[in-house]
Amino acid sequence: MKHRIVVLGAGYAGAFAAGNLARRLSPADVEVTVVNAVPEFVERMRLHQLASGQDLAVRKLADVFAGTGVRLRLARVTGVDPERRTVAVTGEDGDDELAYDTLLYALGSSVAHHGVPGVAEYAFDVTGRSSALRLRERLEGLGEGGAVLVVGEGLTGIETATEFAESRPELSVALAARGELGAWLSPKARRHLRRAFDRLGITVHEHTGVEAVEATRAIATDGTSIPADVTVWAAGFAVHPIAAASGLEVAGTGQIVVDRTMRSVSHPDVYAAGDCAYAIGENGRPLPMSCASAGFTNMQATAAIIARLAGGEIPTVGLKYYGNHISLGRRDAIFQMVDGDVRSKSWYLGGRTAARLKSGILRGAWWGIAYPTFGMPKRRRRLATTPTAPTGAGARVAA
Repeated sequence: MKHRIVVLGAGYAGAFAAGNLARRLSPADVEVTVVNAVPEFVERMRLHQLASGQDLAVRKLADVFAGTGVRLRLARVTGVDPERRTVAVTGEDGDDELAYDTLLYALGSSVAHHGVPGVAEYAFDVTGRSSALRLRERLEGLGEGGAVLVVGEGLTGIETATEFAESRPELSVALAARGELGAWLSPKARRHLRRAFDRLGITVHEHTGVEAVEATRAIATDGTSIPADVTVWAAGFAVHPIAAASGLEVAGTGQIVVDRTMRSVSHPDVYAAGDCAYAIGENGRPLPMSCASAGFTNMQATAAIIARLAGGEIPTVGLKYYGNHISLGRRDAIFQMVDGDVRSKSWYLGGRTAARLKSGILRGAWWGIAYPTFGMPKRRRRLATTPTAPTGAGARVAA
């Protein structure tokens, strides 16, 4: 019987990992199935552009995995039973159950409401294609001077506010920041960010937390009312509670606690990659939820799965965060390098050069997903016939 590898999620982490596994392991020994709720790859890093009115190319997952040997199952994951090694799904054909020998959990994250009243009912977000399209439709219905409030001063909030202000100049765009705008950037990069906000006419409400969202306004923690025909919630991400409900060991964030090889510390047949993995970086801190982290963790997880199944030393993939790349519309950006403690270095790159670099990164990520097996070794490894018991991160063991 073939070893069944099931990959949950076909985002930046899951899609590449599935193709990687199928290309590098022999189809005579292994079958790889990827489960995803929608038929298209969602280019999450550009959803704020989609919401602003720009048209993005859509790539079907069936085309992505054509010729790779990966089986695509379009369904929504409703549960995981790590004791029975099964995944519950629901789709057009109803409810079903998939059995696995090795599971790679890469379901990603969604918007975090933080229990703020009115967010679920009235706020919009850009964490999924459907939600971005819903926001796009709402923005197109606003008249001249329509007020848009973006809540959150992180990367998503900054990119969303600047994209909207540039692409939809007829709108009045504001951003609510809990602290100082760009406080985590170097002084020069922070000044660049403020100049961009001034140039685009974005109003900034600094040191302003939001404690409630209503249909036409947001209520700040000090009681101030901020007018908003549209409130875009960009105040962080949260993982789906499926992992916690399954009995897998999770952190307080709900992320799956993994070892250095991205293997669940409670269930050795389960690996995690992307936003849903509670992975410790080289600086001793949890990796942030980001596309970069999805790259690090999926490469480490696939390398560990392949090595353990085929028999061999597990290579160590670097888990070092190098910096933040922030789009400020289509013609401006900031690339901020950070040190080992994730503190901003004094040097930064800004302007059109940084924007071109960011565009290249986006194209590279898109191309890598579209051709998940490009450049990989043509030799497909067979499974080890005599695996040994787990003895550590670099051990020759079975999954």
